[in-house]
Amino acid sequence: MKLREITKLLFVASLVLLLIPACVKEGPQGLAGVDGEDGLDGADGADGHVTCLVCHGGENIEAIQGQFAMSVHKSGVNAVAYAGARADCAQCHSHEGFVQFAEFGEVFGAITSPNAWECGTCHGLHNSFESGDYALRLSDPVNPIFDETVTMDLMGNSNLCANCHQSRRPEPSIDKPGDTYKITSTHYGPHHGAQANVVAGVGFAEIEGSTSYPDAGSNLHLAQASCVGCHMGEFADGQGGHSWNPSVNACNECHEADETDFNYGGVQTDIHDKLIELRDLLIARGVVSGDDQAGYGPVVGTYPMIEARAFFNWAGLEEDRSLGVHNPKYVRALLNNTIEALETAVPAN
Repeated sequence: MKLREITKLLFVASLVLLLIPACVKEGPQGLAGVDGEDGLDGADGADGHVTCLVCHGGENIEAIQGQFAMSVHKSGVNAVAYAGARADCAQCHSHEGFVQFAEFGEVFGAITSPNAWECGTCHGLHNSFESGDYALRLSDPVNPIFDETVTMDLMGNSNLCANCHQSRRPEPSIDKPGDTYKITSTHYGPHHGAQANVVAGVGFAEIEGSTSYPDAGSNLHLAQASCVGCHMGEFADGQGGHSWNPSVNACNECHEADETDFNYGGVQTDIHDKLIELRDLLIARGVVSGDDQAGYGPVVGTYPMIEARAFFNWAGLEEDRSLGVHNPKYVRALLNNTIEALETAVPAN
């Protein structure tokens, strides 16, 4: 058979194969099957990835970073200085130290290259990824360094602040009970910024006197406000948000007031005057020295216990820097009773 004939035969065979399916008729359509079960509804966008954008959206995150740049915590000089590298101080004075403490409960040694606080200092990994899950590294009530049998509960997220903003040292009569107390350093006193002591109403020298002390934890600001509520209110005029500068607007909202500063009810004026009165009594007794320009500090020496306790109260309340706003009743009781005790106590010399 010639090649040309073979080619024709293959062409015809291919055509037949193509036509055969077209000649086959389909049967009648069968009955429709039973519908399947509906799947579960998906989560609303607000509970999913859109929640992330509440904080991490470009415009919002830039606003937070701008506010944070205003804060003392972000300043390397204030936050780190020489203390950030020291094992005993790094817990609160460096990003690396705080993360170690939050994760392991301690700092294992000196920090080689400490850095100031950053977003990841306070915020770790999220737990639920739901609204309100800010992934704070610490939020449980705090057992303070000055007395681990005490529990300071500043309510939820504000407890993060209490880990660092505490006196660290116990007041003199608890530290070394006795009739006298020896101040061995010009740096003696409650550690700077013992705001948690003040807010919780614990840790100072509760000297007996005519003014009764409120129960620990009874501070109205614990129920009606908080560290977060007052210092992280809606950002406006350089206050609130992640600047952590206290917000007058937040105070006015709670007090239904229209104040332009924090001297609500004259509390700051009253406490300011009492602090000066107590300081001057301590200067007269030789416990404190200094001036307004250079600052004031303790004089090394051995003193009657009442004078050492009075100094502890003065130093701690002075460096609280709220002039009583953090806990007016507790601060007034401390100052009133301390001043009374000093005025009636017999000087050592």
